[in-house]
Amino acid sequence: MTMVDEEIKALAAVLLERVGELAKEMAARVRAGSHDYQYDAVPDEELEEACRKHLGNALGALSGQEPLDTTVAARIGCGRALQDVPLPTVMTAYRIGLKYLWETVVTEATENAHVECDVLVAVASAMCEIQDNITQAMVSGYHDTVAQRILASEHERSALVEALLEGRAMDADAVLSAAEVMGVPRNGPFVVVVAEVPQIGRQALPDVEDVLNRRGIRSFWRLRPDLQQGIVCLRTLRELGDLTEVLRRHAEQRVGVSPSYNELIRTGEALRFAKVAMRAGDAESAAVTVFDDSPVAVASAGAPDVMAHVASNVLGPIEALPAGECAVLLDTLDAWLGCGGSADEAAKRLYVHPNTVRARLRRISERTGRSFTDPRGVTELFLALCAVRQMPKPPSAVLPGAMGTLKTASS
Repeated sequence: MTMVDEEIKALAAVLLERVGELAKEMAARVRAGSHDYQYDAVPDEELEEACRKHLGNALGALSGQEPLDTTVAARIGCGRALQDVPLPTVMTAYRIGLKYLWETVVTEATENAHVECDVLVAVASAMCEIQDNITQAMVSGYHDTVAQRILASEHERSALVEALLEGRAMDADAVLSAAEVMGVPRNGPFVVVVAEVPQIGRQALPDVEDVLNRRGIRSFWRLRPDLQQGIVCLRTLRELGDLTEVLRRHAEQRVGVSPSYNELIRTGEALRFAKVAMRAGDAESAAVTVFDDSPVAVASAGAPDVMAHVASNVLGPIEALPAGECAVLLDTLDAWLGCGGSADEAAKRLYVHPNTVRARLRRISERTGRSFTDPRGVTELFLALCAVRQMPKPPSAVLPGAMGTLKTASS
């Protein structure tokens, strides 16, 4: 062992005997230097004890009396995270503490021990290594605690979101607590969004929460085997347009948006409406359907078993045709309805002559017995077409009774 090592140990041992006195001064320095960084969250006694532990740990290692214990720093980092002290504030405190320790070492070395410069250089090097280890341990403890708190908060939020979506009985105080935990106002406007998942375990709307957050729209989501469901907090109803824009950009399959509501306790009811809106979309598309914007479509989706029978009864004769011909006639009907009953506009959409559209419409009228000049007949065709589009399979395959109805109508 070199003479320099021995002098470092002797110097550190002398300072270690004064650790109580030095801790008080270090705490005062930290408090004064960190006041503007809200370090007041840490009580005086606790700050002084932390300084005493760090000084004892560092000087004990320098003196060779005990190995450096980084778990002390990790526990302190954990404590500061629990106290919500910002990490930059903690780092500032550590820098102030290191500066004070170095000044104390220099004073002791030059005024009392009269050590040479090479000893001070060696002390500085050893102190930097010790400080690096201590700081890394503190930051690691801080980050681990923050991560655990985030995970716990996510679990708590997830449970509250599920309770709200499932419409569980919650009194006014429970709803208020849920709003506080979720960080949303107690009153809306809110909407519920549901989206069909591409497959089990896969999100229907990847990263939607982050995308909406960047637009200033808060949302909370849960993933079910068949659906991704979310509660969206709008600042004003004008943001509903921004929401639907995001949903249309990210949707892979059907998405439904509930009517807006103001009381968080009505989330379960809104979920039911959002599911109806989702079913109102074309089953073979990534349609985003807003409940209030599509009254006819949501009306047909509200009772799928009833509408399956209606669709089979009205369009059964069309469904009985060869698949290619059936598809052409249904697409023509869809285009004509979508163009407000204009054969000319429908022809442009379908890239055919208007007379072709009119001929196909006559064929539909003949097969179904519904006239395109009768409002009731048009309504029935519209509802039946909506029901057909909403079903992943033809209406004849949905209900056992519908098959018999279709056969009778097509014979």
